[in-house]
Amino acid sequence: MSTAPEARTTEAAGSVAAAVSVRDVDHVYGRGTSAVRALGPLSLDVPAGEFLVLVGPSGCGKTTLLRLIAGFETPTSGTVTVRGETPRPGRQSGVVFQQPRLFPWRTVGDNIGLALRYAGVPRAERPSRVARLLDRVGLTGTADRRVWEISGGQQQRVAIARALAGDRELLLLDEPFAALDALTRERLQEDLRRMGHETGSTSVFVTHSVDEAVFLATRVVVLSRRPGVITLDLPVDLPRTGLDPDELRGLPEYAALRAETGAAVRAAA
Repeated sequence: MSTAPEARTTEAAGSVAAAVSVRDVDHVYGRGTSAVRALGPLSLDVPAGEFLVLVGPSGCGKTTLLRLIAGFETPTSGTVTVRGETPRPGRQSGVVFQQPRLFPWRTVGDNIGLALRYAGVPRAERPSRVARLLDRVGLTGTADRRVWEISGGQQQRVAIARALAGDRELLLLDEPFAALDALTRERLQEDLRRMGHETGSTSVFVTHSVDEAVFLATRVVVLSRRPGVITLDLPVDLPRTGLDPDELRGLPEYAALRAETGAAVRAAA
């Protein structure tokens, strides 16, 4: 069921244009005797429309790789490109963190409206765009509510809507559901899976959860402990429509993918 760790880099480049390309990347924090090699050498392509989930033990470089793709950091060696260009923070991708990082003194709509403003959307268009984004994340009619008036799960939905505000085709998510209760987490997983299928956007998602990885992904990549390298590159060929979540998790194919991913994570640790 699994593929060779680096097999998809060539395959992806030869078939579907890569939204993200990582080539021979190493990343080191610090210098001299205090230097820590966090990642690499690592290469992979993320084709347009793919939902890639990065999973692995703590400290394996998942978040480092996400930050390199976002343009928050520059690799020590190697290259990262987003649609053929050097990553530029806030320009090519929307980023969702573990904490929503909303402005509590602003309304829900104002938080999203600010992202639209930075994206260059004319003022007259912003209210309708805010309404559409809130509809997309299941928060219709909440634009005038204060951030502190809504639940943690709803705040994370607002963060996702804000990340989508600039019509960016790349969504980067760093353990966005880790701090939520189990029921809210499952609901948001279902919503994100549906949104990814409906919009056809490209997503890179970081998690520690094997079940979350298999449920969300069209492809799972497992990283080794530090320095992170790819130990498993696994296509997830499961139905994206037509099954409710319990039916999906009950499929033998789902169980097999979960078992293979879990074994790879345990070996990586």
